[in-house]
Amino acid sequence: VVGAGGKLTGYGGGLELKKRLLLHEGVDIAAFVE
Repeated sequence: VVGAGGKLTGYGGGLELKKRLLLHEGVDIAAFVE
């Protein structure tokens, strides 16, 4: 889930896992503010 401020948030498996899944899917996660 991407929050209102552009941060990744609210993923039950943890944000690190979500980042890896997004990278695996070819999503440019640099667009999301840390």
